[in-house]
Amino acid sequence: METPYRLHYAPDNASLVIRLALLELDQPFETVLVDRRAGAQRSAAYLALNPVGRIPVLVTPHGPMFETAAILLWLADRHGRVLPGADSGARPLALSWLMFLSNTLHAEMRMLFYPDQYTGPDAHACDALRTGLRDSLRRHLALLDRVAGAGHGWLGAATPSALDLYLCACLRWLALYPVGDTSWFALPEHPHLARLAASVEARDSVARAARSEGLGPHPFTTPRLPTPPEGSAT
Repeated sequence: METPYRLHYAPDNASLVIRLALLELDQPFETVLVDRRAGAQRSAAYLALNPVGRIPVLVTPHGPMFETAAILLWLADRHGRVLPGADSGARPLALSWLMFLSNTLHAEMRMLFYPDQYTGPDAHACDALRTGLRDSLRRHLALLDRVAGAGHGWLGAATPSALDLYLCACLRWLALYPVGDTSWFALPEHPHLARLAASVEARDSVARAARSEGLGPHPFTTPRLPTPPEGSAT
């Protein structure tokens, strides 16, 4: 029988979040490596799937999807479990925070990792942008730590949600990137987020994803740079 999902991925990229969600949902899927070193995300074939030229793409029975939060929402609506249902009173707030992760936290992280894409090659402008972003991200993390400790069923609960998976991946990347410039971030300073990361890290889905992408035994609590069996994270 044909596998219903095909995940176009690169190791330790945003596609990791979708891989984790598919594993948590027990959904079979195939993977297709997007070779970042060769610029495959800018190829005509890939742009036909995602005209933005970013990773991931999830090819579904109804066609390709891109944007991490959109894919998570679609998977949750199709398979349940990782987000409150349409009739749940918890759904509005859960969706609000999911979009915060995507549109604010992750978007600012991308600027932190690739400042020259926003400022041009000027080194002083890049440094100034990174300084401002670190301050902003500290505030976001403090806010998320409070939310994670508030007892919501969609963040920090016993069964991980789409938000947990997305946030844990973000915590991993903040600890690793940009390489050599991460001393501002310390997960133990955010105790609720640290507990969330340790809880999600113990899941079998995470162990399977870590093996597939070379993330090491503790990908969220004590992450190391990936050593993937194929492809490159950058």
